[in-house]
Amino acid sequence: MTATTPTAQAPTRSAARAGAEVRPLTFATLTLVEWRKQLDTRAGRWLLAVIALITAGVLAVMVAVNGGNHSFSAFLVATSTPMAMLLPIVGVLAATSEWSQRTALVTFTLEPRRTRVGIAKVVGAIGSGLALLVLAVGLAALAHLVVVSFRDADPAWDVTAQNVAYLAISVVLFMAQGVGFGLLLRSTPAAIVTLLLMPTLFGIVGGLVPGLADALPWIDLGTAGEPLLFGAALDAQGWAQLASASAIWVVAPLVGGLWRVARSEISSS
Repeated sequence: MTATTPTAQAPTRSAARAGAEVRPLTFATLTLVEWRKQLDTRAGRWLLAVIALITAGVLAVMVAVNGGNHSFSAFLVATSTPMAMLLPIVGVLAATSEWSQRTALVTFTLEPRRTRVGIAKVVGAIGSGLALLVLAVGLAALAHLVVVSFRDADPAWDVTAQNVAYLAISVVLFMAQGVGFGLLLRSTPAAIVTLLLMPTLFGIVGGLVPGLADALPWIDLGTAGEPLLFGAALDAQGWAQLASASAIWVVAPLVGGLWRVARSEISSS
């Protein structure tokens, strides 16, 4: 009896040690995993490559035209416009990858708190967007420095910290909007088409219906957020319009998407 007791107790101690080593995923780790997923898909890599190619092409044209005599802000508009147009799609892909790649069951088995996963996707997508913004600012500054140094262009370092901060706010809104539509619709084509089509329809309807033109800045994110992209100052009404449009096009889809993911049945098919 005495000789067999340690052998009988050994598996119990081993199991206890194994159980003690298991730790829940930290939010930082979960966010890092979700961020890496954006680069693990072929569509995500291709989209980032397209943004880079378009940006490089626009900069090459600007350097060639008018001797490259453009201001820093003009170069920044050139580098940030492709990003503003395509970044929401990066957010969509970050959200829909679980269903397009059929990994939702594995993800939510490893982390059953689905809302936490959704929030990690938002944070990871915003991180990618802000990193691309830093790159856009750096490329614009480099392009302007090159034309000033080698093509005798007039130096015009006219970008302020407020301009960059406004662009950062727009990036946060665009990325959160993309993730929200992706989580809500859970289909990459449907989310992209809805994301790109609805603002266009709002702009057309707003132009055709006179009574809607005044209300458009309150309900259309593109109209309300336009000053953020072009460095115009926002007054109290402008911030209120941005908040109202963001509640419709960013907050509502995001909350609805998180609710749907948390409540719906997840399968491997």
